[in-house]
Amino acid sequence: MENMAEEKRTNAVNYDKIMRETLSSFERSTDTDGTGVNLLLHSCCAPCSSACLEILKEYCNVTVFYYNPNIDEREEYEKRKNEQIRFLKETGWAEFIDCDYENEAFEKIALGKETCPEGGARCYECYKLRLFKTAERAKSAGFGYFASTLSVSPYKNAAWLNEIGFAAQDTFGVKYLPSDFKKHGGYLRSVQLSKEYGLYRQAYCGCRFSRKR
Repeated sequence: MENMAEEKRTNAVNYDKIMRETLSSFERSTDTDGTGVNLLLHSCCAPCSSACLEILKEYCNVTVFYYNPNIDEREEYEKRKNEQIRFLKETGWAEFIDCDYENEAFEKIALGKETCPEGGARCYECYKLRLFKTAERAKSAGFGYFASTLSVSPYKNAAWLNEIGFAAQDTFGVKYLPSDFKKHGGYLRSVQLSKEYGLYRQAYCGCRFSRKR
């Protein structure tokens, strides 16, 4: 009963409201270089980033961080990365930081969790792997904030993502921007923007386990 009560309490947090209030404060503040708040946004793919960037670009200087070691095949990884780069070049909505593939990092956290259902403990560790890497880079590169596009998906657990984001904030000492980008039709907007820009939309999350789902 205690665990159920905690889950309800966590899920009741309006992360979208917190995000929008925080973004509004960006209009009245500047980052260390005096040119506005700089945010490092972890992105899983161009379609998911589209609706997120449409919001964020109005409030801060965004750089997309493409770190997705969960993607099971190099060809698929490069295809999604190239679509992300193309989208940013066409829109000019953000800068781009590439990463090494590092599929072995995902396989390491998935070890022993191969039979977990989608959305379970393996996914939690995958969220953590990517968000902690983003926070680490944000800290080392001097960004004021970091965030992730992952919450735009209706298949991702926003409560978990934000829990991990704040844990990464505590670990690395760089501010986390909470979010639930699927709110206010965010996911549907990402579908619309994907059609508008002709973006490749993959049929599975990325890892070999989600491909089999």
